[in-house]
Amino acid sequence: MSKHGKQHRAATATAGNGPATVSDALRQVKEMAFAKFDETVDAAVRLGVDPRKADQVVRGTVVLPAGTGRTVRVLALVQGDKVAEAIEAGADYAGTEYIEKIEAGWYDFDVAIATPDLMKDVAKLGRILGPRGLMPTPKAGTVTMDVSRAVREAKAGKIEFRVDRTGNVHAPIGKVSFDLDKLVTNMDALMREITRLKPSASKGRYVRSVTVSSTMGPGVSIDENLY
Repeated sequence: MSKHGKQHRAATATAGNGPATVSDALRQVKEMAFAKFDETVDAAVRLGVDPRKADQVVRGTVVLPAGTGRTVRVLALVQGDKVAEAIEAGADYAGTEYIEKIEAGWYDFDVAIATPDLMKDVAKLGRILGPRGLMPTPKAGTVTMDVSRAVREAKAGKIEFRVDRTGNVHAPIGKVSFDLDKLVTNMDALMREITRLKPSASKGRYVRSVTVSSTMGPGVSIDENLY
């Protein structure tokens, strides 16, 4: 079993005992971050659901009010007037020629958006984009005729989350360099959406535990009773 490094152990030693408020937990995460790069702050939420049952799968999207802290490269697989609409909204790439580029091995984008009329052509990219989490889907709002809105949301910090097979949701909520109030705002937005998506089939306590951490740092528990 691997051991944590000296810096990680030192950071853990400074963590408070017991579950904390959202603000205090995120403050600790910022204080304990020790990497030489701007670490991502992640939230891990354990839910009282059985992901093996279709009616208990929690999946959604949320636009983080303070953004994600990273530059998002957006590809719009569109045609006609939608090309200019996508570019005007901030898309980095737009057009149908990128379908062939992807088939040839091009993946220099973080989010792909497509219009419904092109999905018959985009569908063949599923085996390529699916495993990379880049396939446009209606549930994520990336298959839509409102291309400008989808592009703006992606650029502004829209993230997608889904419960994994162990009942946990993992999502980034910003960077260590963010002001504390921005991290709190993003965390609150994520938790509001997760709470809103509670399946009616879920029985008992829905939010079982909430932990936040930086990329390299230790986790800090948030009092789940706040949710």
